[in-house]
Amino acid sequence: MSLHRYRFRSVWTVDSPPARTFDVLADLGGYPRWWPEVRAARRVGERAAELRCRSVLPYDLVFEAHHNAREPESGLLRADLVGDLEGTASWRVLPEGRSGSRLVYTQEVEVTKPLVRRLALVARPLLKANHAVMMRNGHRGLRGYLAGR
Repeated sequence: MSLHRYRFRSVWTVDSPPARTFDVLADLGGYPRWWPEVRAARRVGERAAELRCRSVLPYDLVFEAHHNAREPESGLLRADLVGDLEGTASWRVLPEGRSGSRLVYTQEVEVTKPLVRRLALVARPLLKANHAVMMRNGHRGLRGYLAGR
């Protein structure tokens, strides 16, 4: 695998029914409302948005996410990513317990941002840790948002 390619998988649980959770995740333009590291979202189409993300490290990643699968019945959301990240990201929203949801997030991307590519050899562990912080905060933010906080 190239130093510029990353594969991530996260599993979250939230106290919200799958249909409601799916709707929140499908709204790409709404991510800044609950995910602190998604600093801005601008719709670029009915099923697409440009997202600007920044976690702990001092750089932004800007990319467009274009839904290529939006299947509420199966709980699948998948998007092609184009820009500073090239690849795919997906959510699988599944029932959990009586009224909750289990979310499985997968991402397979190549970083195209020149600064991040230049630092990949020495900074790869930092880049992975940066992503972990972003995912932890996203989980916390989504739980609070769905709970009305």
